[in-house]
Amino acid sequence: MLLKQLSNAFGVSGAEGEVRDIIRQNLCNVGKSKTDALGNLFIEKTSKCNKPSLMLCAHMDEVGFMIKYIENNGLLRFDTVGGIDERILVSKNVVVGSNKIKGVIGAKAIHLQDPNEREIPLKSKNLYIDIGAKDKEDAETKVKIGDYAVFDTEFSSVDNIIIGKALDDRIGCYIISEILKKTYNVPITGVFTVQEEIGLRGSAVAAYTVNPDFAIVVEGTFASDVPDTKEEEYCTTLGKGPAITFMDRTYIAEKNLINWIIEVADNHNIPYQYKRTTFGGTDGGRIYTTYQGIPTVIFSVPCRYIHSPIAIANFKDIEHTISLIDVIIHYVQERGI
Repeated sequence: MLLKQLSNAFGVSGAEGEVRDIIRQNLCNVGKSKTDALGNLFIEKTSKCNKPSLMLCAHMDEVGFMIKYIENNGLLRFDTVGGIDERILVSKNVVVGSNKIKGVIGAKAIHLQDPNEREIPLKSKNLYIDIGAKDKEDAETKVKIGDYAVFDTEFSSVDNIIIGKALDDRIGCYIISEILKKTYNVPITGVFTVQEEIGLRGSAVAAYTVNPDFAIVVEGTFASDVPDTKEEEYCTTLGKGPAITFMDRTYIAEKNLINWIIEVADNHNIPYQYKRTTFGGTDGGRIYTTYQGIPTVIFSVPCRYIHSPIAIANFKDIEHTISLIDVIIHYVQERGI
């Protein structure tokens, strides 16, 4: 299953090669592929009609770690890459480097901590990765400074519930891959971007390259439908369809475009919801301000516990997102934008 491959893949910001290779291989018969200097992957599908051109975008990278120092005893000090809640790091399994050396994130044993230390969540500077090395020289035969690390999580599913790491945004990569396998009469470029988690970097370059008439961004966003969160404070809810973004810290939607999207969804009885918080940003925030401005919509698939070792999503939300994008493209090719 493609989504399982994507979720299990190693792809920290700046080291997306494994994810890129999986997507390229899966789409080798779909369109012309190319990679730019930054590492963005483009899958181009031409058409007899040259207009309007569409860009479908999802980012390949995930949050993770970079090794910054090796202690004399062989323990690895690290920095986080992207936004990670440091409270959840202790005792988590990781893999390090291209050889995927297994390790665990450790800290000073609790019985050695002062009472005041036990009251404060541990920071990453107080943590280390233990790969079982006997000393620095032994560790250096397996890893080196600058190596990346990711959570070591195996994808699984139960009925419609999927469980895995990096669902933000391997879900988006999966959705766009499935859309690109369909046949349309408008030119479409699927773009799988790099370094979204550290500043939306790849999308700025990619949008400048493609300069489409219309862009659709697919993201995984956090679902806050959990205990101790008031319903009116939910960002999204699992099982209620893709979330439409009105605004975040990088983007404000064009109201007429959103109204049109809602009309299309209603006409085809496709469930959807609204992203009800304005935290964070997505590749859409870079795309829609490129050149003279690119009309852009952002669809987010709800995921509980994103940017953690394990996230949870509902496959029905993925299917509904694919259905909505499919009918939107058909509307575009028949009626324009």
